[in-house]
Amino acid sequence: GGIGAMTTAGAAKVEFKIVLTSDPKLPYRVLKVPESAPFTAVLKYAADEFKQNHATSAIITEDGVGINPSQTAGQVFLKHGRDLRLIPRDRVGGGGSI
Repeated sequence: GGIGAMTTAGAAKVEFKIVLTSDPKLPYRVLKVPESAPFTAVLKYAADEFKQNHATSAIITEDGVGINPSQTAGQVFLKHGRDLRLIPRDRVGGGGSI
């Protein structure tokens, strides 16, 4: 697929591959979002795609690093790359980031 074919005027997109780790089949979704989109929207969209409650879900990196959702999608992509995981947040310690 041609990268950039889908971009509208000036709005750069980033792509995330998000794996649902709580499912043994490890299904995933590839999401293309504007890099200026709030990451909270990416989390909500990914959770909806997997029929998970976004309020009790979190997105982490392949290395298990929690991602602060108050960043933009572009910032997350630059820091962490494309491959992310959606996890049920009851597995994560009480909101403590490093």
